[in-house]
Amino acid sequence: MTSFPIPSNYANHILVASPSNVVRQRVLESLRSPVRRFEQATGGAEALVHLESGFWQVLFLDRRLPDLDAEELSQTVRQRYPGIEVVLLDSEVEADFDRESDPEPALNQGSDDPVLEMWPVVSNRNDHRSENPVAPVARAPHSIFEAPLPGMIGSSRIMQPVYRLVRLLAPRNTTVLITGPTGCGKEIVARALHQLSPRAARAFAVVNCAAIPETMLEAELFGYARGAFTGAMQSYAGRIQAAQGGTLFLDEIGEMPLSLQPKLLRFLEQKELQRLGSAEVVRVDARVVSATNAHLLSLVREGKFREDLYYRLCAFPIEIPPLRDRTEDIAQLAAHFLDKYALRPPAPQLSAEALQLLQTQPWAGNIRELQNVIERALILSEEAAIHPEHLLFADSSLRSSH
Repeated sequence: MTSFPIPSNYANHILVASPSNVVRQRVLESLRSPVRRFEQATGGAEALVHLESGFWQVLFLDRRLPDLDAEELSQTVRQRYPGIEVVLLDSEVEADFDRESDPEPALNQGSDDPVLEMWPVVSNRNDHRSENPVAPVARAPHSIFEAPLPGMIGSSRIMQPVYRLVRLLAPRNTTVLITGPTGCGKEIVARALHQLSPRAARAFAVVNCAAIPETMLEAELFGYARGAFTGAMQSYAGRIQAAQGGTLFLDEIGEMPLSLQPKLLRFLEQKELQRLGSAEVVRVDARVVSATNAHLLSLVREGKFREDLYYRLCAFPIEIPPLRDRTEDIAQLAAHFLDKYALRPPAPQLSAEALQLLQTQPWAGNIRELQNVIERALILSEEAAIHPEHLLFADSSLRSSH
């Protein structure tokens, strides 16, 4: 059987990403030296998870990945892990082996293995190889997984893990709990999760648990039959059923009344509900994403939130950092809001002093507060350049201290 020409110092830690189990196993069988660690991934997203779990020396990457473009993924790996040798496996067209990276003949020549016959290999060719494992370097801000999500602004390093997690979760039906302070963009993250998912063409149903009176929340969520209560002149499907095939977003889930939590828990467990006043059981296929600015475990300890419901909702948590930790993003966010609120293009610019002032604020109201500050500044500057004197903060003591 033809074997892969892997340098001996690179044969200890091998990762193979391919949707084909036959391909993955054949790579292992074809390596000419013993492998200390060999792991497999069925797609590009799974490969990225493995890459972050430890050091690797060779990544075999099938061009036919089901979820990501292999060429783009290889570029991302080059940027983030320059010590890893990337080997692209091409099962569609004949190609020459990169003789500059290795003088041995092309792997498909003279092979009687039908799988290897389909495997011309192109090496990533890193000229700065090392015999020692290379630790991952700082993440590239515009890699395919860490670019800003739809509707989001900012490429700061602290946000890149959030973007990555959303893209990893998007293809799945995992229940997600988004946490973070008020005004940090939790609903935008939830919408991005929906838009990047296979459910994107279906409904994104929003329920703000804090905005609906307790007496009405059950009917709003689960619906009701005609005549279920005084004033119920016709049946109502409810917001959960409206999310059929799509995503149900439960905002401010920490405000859900304790009396309703068992019914929501049953829906999460059974994917079934009953409308008020009806004996009919309705099955609903909806992914549930919830958000809160409260510390739910504290509410659990206080007896205000069911522990079993918490663990159902928190299958995968995502925490959104506050704006004060995203100072790298403030210039981009401010420019976005200037474009949004300017009466006519081009939008006024921030002076260096104004930007510096913005970057030193505590931002208790997060992005929502920044948006308001920029809108007020445009009005006060009369659509001219923005200077520190135009930045009117909600807390006047902040402004007077500068």
